[in-house]
Parts: sequence; structure tokens; C-alpha cells
Amino acid sequence: MDTQPSATATAEPLLLDAALPEFRYSRLECAVIAAAPDVVYRAARDLDMLSIHSPLFDVVMWARGVPDRVRRRPVATPPSMRVSDLFDTAATDGQGDAEVQPWVALGERAGREIVFGAVGKVWKPTIEWRRVEPGDYVGFEEPGWAKMAAAFVVHPYGARRSLLTYEARTACTDPASTARFGRYWTLVAPGVGIVLRGTLRAVEAAAESRAGST
Repeated sequence: MDTQPSATATAEPLLLDAALPEFRYSRLECAVIAAAPDVVYRAARDLDMLSIHSPLFDVVMWARGVPDRVRRRPVATPPSMRVSDLFDTAATDGQGDAEVQPWVALGERAGREIVFGAVGKVWKPTIEWRRVEPGDYVGFEEPGWAKMAAAFVVHPYGARRSLLTYEARTACTDPASTARFGRYWTLVAPGVGIVLRGTLRAVEAAAESRAGST
């Protein structure tokens, strides 16, 4: 029996590829979860990023607020940071406050993929955010900024499990910002991996809890 893939078969494009097709920096983590894809997707969509806790994760998040603490400035912390809020409120909120919520919804394929992004100067001691609305994100090219996009994608994995990937990409809008981000990335890349893996563990726990209760 011929088991070779068809020469005409093509991979389905990702929504993330449409949002940020060209990028210099990226990190991708994945997890196999004992729950159906629709359950895993809902758990990822409903995730409150501020609910994620582990010793290493908490250290990484605390470190991000150090510059503000040194300057005796309050560290802005919203009451919640749910992925679903970016999508469920996008149609009604209009222009948002970049300091409160710089992340915006960039695309969703229900049950399969959800993409969100932000624009900022993350290499600064206190991050400077630039609110860019979803319709302007892809074409945003103003020099001096980093464009960041992230996505959860769920794949069936056998009969009873799912493969969840969490990918984060960054592209900068000019050579100078690329150099600045490159130096920043050298320092934070290990921490980014900790954050992504901590997020996957939180989704896994929520999804498997839901699967066990049905």
C-alpha cells in the first residue's frame, strides 16, 4: 500500500501566518492534553493569563515590574486578562487604552485557532505600548516598534487527546528596533519559554478538569 503523501496535498494556512507572516523572533511550545479538541479550545479561549502561577512563572512576571517599582510607580495590573475578552468585547469597545490593554484580537477559527497581537517597545525599562486596532495591525509599519502576535492552535491527537500549540512571534518595523529587540530577546528568551509552558499547563489543567466532569 502506498503510504506516501499526495503531491497535491497542501497544508492549511494558519491565521497567525496572515497576521504576522514575516518575523525574526519566535518561540513555540506544545502539549498533548487528555481532552477533546473542542474542550481544549474552550479552555484556551477562557484562560485568564493572570491566573497562571508557578515559582518560575511568578519570578518572571515579578521581574517585569521591577523598573516601575524602582521608580516608585504603581505596577499596572488589570483585574483579569482573559483571551476571550479580546474577542468578545472587540466589536463594542472601539478604541482602547494601550496602557490598560494593548493586546487586540487578530483572528479566530472557532474550535481550532485563536490569534492576538500587540505593538510595543518592550525593550524599554517600562514598556511603551502602542494601541493598534485589529484592522490596522497587518499594515502597521511605523518605525521604532515591535509587532508581537501569538496563537493557540488545537489539533486532534488520536481518538481521545488533543495537541495544543502556543506560538509567539515578533517582527520589528525597522533595523534599529530589530537590533534593540534582539538584545532584549537574548535576555528574555528563556523566560518567554517559561511563560508559554506555564500557560499550556494551565490550559491542560482546565481542559482535563472539564473533560473529567462530563
